[in-house]
Amino acid sequence: MSVQERRAVSARRESLLGDEPGAFAVARFVRVTPMKARRVVDLVRGMGVDDALATLKFAPQAAAATVYKVVDSAAANAEGTEHLSRTDLVVVKAFVDEGPTLKRHRPRAQGRATRIDKRTSHITVVVGPRVEEEAAPAADAGKGKKAAEKKGRTR
Repeated sequence: MSVQERRAVSARRESLLGDEPGAFAVARFVRVTPMKARRVVDLVRGMGVDDALATLKFAPQAAAATVYKVVDSAAANAEGTEHLSRTDLVVVKAFVDEGPTLKRHRPRAQGRATRIDKRTSHITVVVGPRVEEEAAPAADAGKGKKAAEKKGRTR
């Protein structure tokens, strides 16, 4: 897909990826609080897709099942539309936005009622190809032993 065709596809894709190759998936109106979903999303941000799916499969949080589906869908979108290899994909961005809140009431003592907020989330996952960094060893060449030891290298 050329850059011109990609720009014509959607403004949402443009805001998430720009001209970079990759794909995204969104789950909207998920009945889990954003705070709980963010805990799960923070686990997989920056990981490879296969590692992220393995982590989510065994995560004890209830939101992990939904995030698993969204990551899997984003990877499938990248394979289908961008023709990228699943093994090279990385979770580039992952974030949770707050959706509408369902407001319910619970009866309490002496004729009173309290409000129960049932929160919803919009979960967005963006995947892209792995980027290799090559310039790091050349920058350390003139700094000496102490800079190399700080980076975790031994003599």
